[in-house]
Amino acid sequence: MSESKRILVADDDPDVIEQLALTLESNGYSVVTAGSQEEGEEALMAGRPDLAIIDLMMEHQDSGFVLCHELKRLFPDVPVIILTAVKAATGMSFVPESQEEQSWVRAESILDKPVRPERLMAEVRRLLEVSAADRAG
Repeated sequence: MSESKRILVADDDPDVIEQLALTLESNGYSVVTAGSQEEGEEALMAGRPDLAIIDLMMEHQDSGFVLCHELKRLFPDVPVIILTAVKAATGMSFVPESQEEQSWVRAESILDKPVRPERLMAEVRRLLEVSAADRAG
């Protein structure tokens, strides 16, 4: 059940954290928040999340990548959603296409900000179902 699912939300924008936490909690998930890469790493040391939602660019342009890599090093089976405002800021889409590009991103999903709550929840449910099926099978 979703009540037992712990989701890490890491973003340097307090408004985004509040919006995501509200959406996730209203759907029955337990939410742990982090306002920086360092806080995200501390949250990982405190316990394994069932899923993580990580902002691509926090205090440094590569903070989201670094946090994602640390999470995958510690917990390789935890699905990650990367949120990015690259498209809104530059007009260019950030979607790794080649196998090589996908190997360094290490996230199961990339969503553009702003993300609609329905879209976020659909992706969270999908990834948690895939993760549960992988562990069961």
